[in-house]
Amino acid sequence: MFKKLSAALLASAFALAACAADRQDAAAPGDATDPAAEQAVRAALTKLAPGVKVDQIALSPLPGFYQVIASGQLVYVSTDGKYMLNGDVVDLGAKENLSERAWADFRKAELAKVPASQRIVFAPPNPKYTVTVFSDVNCGYCRMFHSHIKQFNDEGIAVEYLAWPREGVTDTAGAPTDTYKEMVSVWCAADRKAAFTAAKQGKAPKSADCPNPVKEEFDLGVKLGVTGTPMVLGPDGMVLGGYVTPDKLLKMLEKGG
Repeated sequence: MFKKLSAALLASAFALAACAADRQDAAAPGDATDPAAEQAVRAALTKLAPGVKVDQIALSPLPGFYQVIASGQLVYVSTDGKYMLNGDVVDLGAKENLSERAWADFRKAELAKVPASQRIVFAPPNPKYTVTVFSDVNCGYCRMFHSHIKQFNDEGIAVEYLAWPREGVTDTAGAPTDTYKEMVSVWCAADRKAAFTAAKQGKAPKSADCPNPVKEEFDLGVKLGVTGTPMVLGPDGMVLGGYVTPDKLLKMLEKGG
């Protein structure tokens, strides 16, 4: 469904309406969204992309607009449902990308819901920092990233992997993709960490099946805007990049992302 919204965004013209700004002043902290306005926003998005899943409607720094996270994208929709903006909102005074901050807060909250038991964790005894990485076992840059896992740990960085098979969960015929099946086998292995590392080295895991979180983690990645792997997220939910070396990642974490 996120593809439908993407296509709709590309095909649509977006405008910031002065009339919308005239109807509502900038949101103040603690303000609540208006139920009627929320309904108008949802109706507008559903008309634009039928079946789209709206995950969050929140107040926006733009007067007359709500901030909406839907199907892996963040957009701004006027409270009357007539206009939509697709782009970053930047506070020029503070020199801060408010859209990135909103995404980070959303990701952090959603990632906090994933139990440690559903992650594959490589961590030093007393980590200084913890990053979450959406990863595929077969992609080249994912393998390069994992080849440095000891160095990451030596730098005090814990790496918590979530599954994100780039081929998706099913193919066009509805059958499980090969990458999905391989990642399920990794998550179902008696020693997940060993199976994960072996898969990163091109050694296919022994076929296995069990209750596993691979599909749920793939869906979560889509929800959080993941479009490729690896995707490295800092403790605050900010995107720190794709493939990054241990020294560069440490510098980013020391600077706060």
